[in-house]
Amino acid sequence: MTPPRRRIAIAVAALSLAGLTTACGAIGNAVDCNQVGTEVTKIMTEFNGGLSSAATDPKSFEKAGDEAAAKVKTLAGKYDGDLASALNDLSSGLDGIKIDAKDPTSSMESVQKLQGFVTKIQSACS
Repeated sequence: MTPPRRRIAIAVAALSLAGLTTACGAIGNAVDCNQVGTEVTKIMTEFNGGLSSAATDPKSFEKAGDEAAAKVKTLAGKYDGDLASALNDLSSGLDGIKIDAKDPTSSMESVQKLQGFVTKIQSACS
């Protein structure tokens, strides 16, 4: 059986990368959306890389989320309207990911919310 923290890391990777690699890449979309998709994918890749020690150190998971949230928040400051709002929501979602050592599977709720933020970014770019 896969440890709960590893399942969380896998879920984060799947949700964030699957949606964001195509979030803003359709023909005819603004260059801003292409840049945002590239930047957010890079941030989420770094976030996923920071999760490697989460199995032994739950605080590293939270730290990786906080760092990714700060980067997305900075990125959101470069844009306005729906795109900035979607990025700020993603930042809040990343910042809110915490692991309860007594019940690590409860963290899946926060991780599952990330898909909604990805969808909002996609909508802002369409």
